[in-house]
Amino acid sequence: MRNSFLKELFELAKLDDRIVLVVGDLGFGVVTPFMEQLPRQFLNAGVAEQSMTGIAAGMALSGKIAFTYSIANFPTMRCLEHIRNDVCYHNANVKIVTVGGGFAYGAMGATHHAIEDLAVMRALPGMAVVAPGDPVESRAATRAITEYPGPCYLRLGKAGEPVVHQSEIHFEFGKALRMREGRDVTLISTGGILQTAVRTAERLAKEGSEARLLSMHTLKPLDTEAVLAAARETRAIFTLEEHSILGGLGSAVAEVLAEADIPKVPFKRIGVPPAFSPYIGSQEYMLERHGLTPEAIASFVVKTLQIVPSRSL
Repeated sequence: MRNSFLKELFELAKLDDRIVLVVGDLGFGVVTPFMEQLPRQFLNAGVAEQSMTGIAAGMALSGKIAFTYSIANFPTMRCLEHIRNDVCYHNANVKIVTVGGGFAYGAMGATHHAIEDLAVMRALPGMAVVAPGDPVESRAATRAITEYPGPCYLRLGKAGEPVVHQSEIHFEFGKALRMREGRDVTLISTGGILQTAVRTAERLAKEGSEARLLSMHTLKPLDTEAVLAAARETRAIFTLEEHSILGGLGSAVAEVLAEADIPKVPFKRIGVPPAFSPYIGSQEYMLERHGLTPEAIASFVVKTLQIVPSRSL
């Protein structure tokens, strides 16, 4: 997803000199074309994310479309006050982009585990939050947030994520992509765990449960209609995210369901416990340790459905 984002942004920037990229002293293997060919639209702020954010806000208030870019927690947690006061308070046209969402940098420990970022960014006034599921969604999301006139947070994986969409998609800001039809259960996924969600749905189908699968690439604004349709038309809803179960996709969907004037539907959040992980290792290892594999998720869904009464739909 990182590579597809940077390639798409580079192409957009060649056509629009308002687009500027401000980085936190990293990624030169992939940002080099931008730096060399568009030097007046590129700035390395160094290892100073607070300054990076302030610079981007100033550029945006001067008419630019400013992108900040760094690893995992650094463009968000390290400079949160600057995002709140410089970007959001002024409704500045700044796009905050992180690479390494979830456990992509799992071997580097809790400092690099980005599992609270969606919650934090969702809470900021005026901040749109986007977490694409694969490189196809990443390219489309890059175009969408460039056109969006205000603060945006774009959460990416690291690199090498598989392409899930085998054809072009119709990406609409705030509208989920329905990946699969089903009336037994709905799986709602956000971010790089999308392929896991697809494989989970396939395993469920082999066990006799047809799952509707939604790729909720935009958490804020959330596609409330897709959530409510799932509540009306399927027996249960599960959210899947490589993020804490507090404040992210699961919380966003729970808020919709809690306030909706519809019959209660069984609902479960599948994600990371709201605690620092005691594990360190590859992303695959971290996901396995936290039960975020197709096998573990499908088993949990099946056990839940066994105690959910059937209803007329």
